[in-house]
Formats: sequence, C-alpha cells, structure tokens
Amino acid sequence: MSWAWQALRALRLRLLGPAKELVGTDQFGNKYYRVPKHETRAAWIRKKRNDPPTIEEILKNENYREEMKQKIQDVSEKDKLLQAKEYKEGLVAEPAHTQVKGHASAPYYGKKEPSQDPTSTANTFQPGSWMPPGSGSSHNK
Repeated sequence: MSWAWQALRALRLRLLGPAKELVGTDQFGNKYYRVPKHETRAAWIRKKRNDPPTIEEILKNENYREEMKQKIQDVSEKDKLLQAKEYKEGLVAEPAHTQVKGHASAPYYGKKEPSQDPTSTANTFQPGSWMPPGSGSSHNK
C-alpha cells in the first residue's frame, strides 16, 4: 500500500472514526458498539468485552452495589456507636468545639470583636496629624 493511500486512510479514520455497529444498550442508556479490529491501531481500552453484558450480569452488578451501600451504612452506624461508647467511658477525649471568630493575624484574635457601631460623631471628630513620608520639613531637597 502506498504512503499516500495510508495517509488518506488515517485521515478518514481520524475525521470519521472507524465503522462501528450498535450491538445493544443498558438500563442507563449506555450504548455498546462493535468496532472491527484494525491492524494498524493499538487498543487503548483495557479489559474490553467482545459481547455486551447480559441482563443477568447487569442485575447481579446492581444487587452487588445495593449490598455494598447497606454494608457501608451498617459499618458507619457501628462506628458511631463505638465512638459514643468510647467517649462515655472516657477512653477517648471528645473533640473540642471552639468558636473563635476572626483570623489569627487579627489584633483581636480570641478576644471580643470590635464593635461595628461608631464611637464618635461628627461633632467630636478630630483629624489625625499623620503626614505621608517625605512630605515633612526634614525632607532634603
């Protein structure tokens, strides 16, 4: 086969994809296709099937998922009961429930937060004496 023919075939495969045949769907709407094997294409899907799953396999998998959900729920409940028992017997310290407001870098961390109410009125307001650096009389010209 000439290199031009191979290039055209590769371009067609990239643009249109390989010819495929619909072989079935499952209860979730997933579609299963059969794609003819290409000698020049490497398989990128591992553990692929030649045939779609049977109804029995689908039902078996669904039952397995439901069993696992129930087992997970049972283990979670047992763990909560064991944890409550350990707390009650004093074997494990209960987690501390702290409610610190603010951020650790704030000057009022762990203290009462500053009030949002104004502490002065327009009648008692006095402007500060701060001046930007370099604007004072000691600045060299």
